[in-house]
Amino acid sequence: MNILNRWLYAFLFVGLVFTGCQKDDPEPEPEPEQAPKLTQKVNTFVKDAMDEVYLWYKQMPSIDIRYEFDTKEYFDKLLYKEDKWSFITDNAAELLSSYEGTEKTFGYALAWGSFWDTQGPTGEYFAIVEYVYPESPAAKAGIQRGDIFISVNGQKIKETNYMNLISGETIALTKGILTEQGIAPGSDLSLTSVVMNLDPVLIKKIIDYEGHKIGYLFYAHYIPNFNSSLDAAFQYFKSNQITDLVLDLRYNPGGEISAAQYLCSSIAPVSVVNNQSTLITKQWNDKYQAYFVSTNATSQLKTTFDPNALVKLGLNKLYVLTTRYTASASELSITGLEPYMNVVQIGDTTSGKYTGAWFLQPEDLYKNASDYESFKNWGIQPIVFRYANSLGVTDFKNGLAPDFYVKDQLLPALPLGDINEPLLRKAVEQISGVPVLALKRAKLPYEFKVLRRASSRFEPMKEVLLDNTLSKAKRPDREP
Repeated sequence: MNILNRWLYAFLFVGLVFTGCQKDDPEPEPEPEQAPKLTQKVNTFVKDAMDEVYLWYKQMPSIDIRYEFDTKEYFDKLLYKEDKWSFITDNAAELLSSYEGTEKTFGYALAWGSFWDTQGPTGEYFAIVEYVYPESPAAKAGIQRGDIFISVNGQKIKETNYMNLISGETIALTKGILTEQGIAPGSDLSLTSVVMNLDPVLIKKIIDYEGHKIGYLFYAHYIPNFNSSLDAAFQYFKSNQITDLVLDLRYNPGGEISAAQYLCSSIAPVSVVNNQSTLITKQWNDKYQAYFVSTNATSQLKTTFDPNALVKLGLNKLYVLTTRYTASASELSITGLEPYMNVVQIGDTTSGKYTGAWFLQPEDLYKNASDYESFKNWGIQPIVFRYANSLGVTDFKNGLAPDFYVKDQLLPALPLGDINEPLLRKAVEQISGVPVLALKRAKLPYEFKVLRRASSRFEPMKEVLLDNTLSKAKRPDREP
């Protein structure tokens, strides 16, 4: 190359460089801020657990956990559109204690609602006591079913402070007095919560009516720790030779599958129980279903009646009282028993929960405690299976409709187990064929509607069929 050509080449190269430098190159996008490392660790636990066990894991969206600053919101984003039941908590220890029937409480269950006119809610909100645990702070204060509260800690009861009636440490309450004009202010009282063992077998009694000996059992939650209380109740009924049984599940939100198994085994025909007939079958996600089938894990594919139930009533007919707050294990009991006996449902349509869950903590996924020590009190309870009874009945999304519709009457409310209480009265009439004379009800200015109810600060989390059979040996991606 001669000198001229070299100069021309150099000039052309410089020009190209110059031209390139003049072009307006776009600024690179700044790196988005990432969530704190601890949050990312918790997010990773959530993602790993949901990918593994969630019934609808294939429908989960793909989300970058590095940019999720709120783990609870991230968890909610993962849920399938039909899933109303899975949840997450950062207080696993207290929740698990509550599942076992032990928690800090005032000792009552409440319904919160309002009067309604033709335009909707009147704005006069209040709480009504549904039931009271014996020896609780509420019981010692003289609180009974049907009592009304109109304020808490000096504030009128409303949607934003309702849970203070359940979850506070110490609360000041103003009672209400029901009149034909509405609810008038009554006396004041205060309560301090205590740690209690909440036995779900609250009421057992025998009603003699028109030649029938009717056993009545009010059961609040499915907690296997208190199966001995079921034994005592059923032995009481058996010793007194009851002719009929009324099982009151109107406020029972569910609980553990093993408690439902035990209850049903204490009621069903003896031959059904002793033959270990199928109570329910379970359908898991494809990974778990294939694993349980290939390993012949029968106990994971179905739940049978338990022949080891201590007391067997061996009934052919059962009357069950329900409302829209009857859920989960309660619904399993109804559907599971129906193929084997006549189950007469009285009250309102149930909640419509046909799924079961596992409760998972970091220790269930990670071998080394050092990997999760900083977030060990987190836990998730994802839906992991749907169940069906032995006839294949499942997916009752709209709940189980009653054979006889009767509204649960809370204004005024008669004691549970009182023969004049509307749901029980209907059951007694169906059993005996003889009407029960109804008491005159106070006239109310407006219709009353229940908006929410709760007996525990963990109530939404306890509205679930909980399966505690989880172990690393039963999981398809874990070494036995």
